[in-house]
Amino acid sequence: MSTLYYFAGLHRYLVAGTGNKVEDFGVGFYTKYGDGGVDLSPIADLMKSEVFKLAAAVGVPESIQKAKPTDGLWGDDRSDEDQIGATYDALEWAMHQKDAGKSAADFVGEERRVFEVFTRFNNANKHKMLPIPVCDIPDHLM
Repeated sequence: MSTLYYFAGLHRYLVAGTGNKVEDFGVGFYTKYGDGGVDLSPIADLMKSEVFKLAAAVGVPESIQKAKPTDGLWGDDRSDEDQIGATYDALEWAMHQKDAGKSAADFVGEERRVFEVFTRFNNANKHKMLPIPVCDIPDHLM
């Protein structure tokens, strides 16, 4: 982040984040003063599924769209989903359920496990979930 801010300062740019709603406000899966230390976060209000739709609409190469999400901190092939213990699709589902007022008691089996994983990460990372300015994506790109 220091390097990004150095070059941004030289060119009078802002540093944009890449976190989506599930990562930034759901499970808090980012480094607070690392990839979370940004000036603006243009996709932070989009669910992961919406990010994929946007990527397809603007022509992001499929190899990037299909890349396994990883923080690259471990020097092996573990993904974000491996570290969290649930897929982003499942975490998005859990976030919707929590927003609808559901609790772990409303689910059984795998749904309950995923909801509990989401809730554990959400509670543990509340300190990182301060509002960041977001940019509206025009409807025609969604």
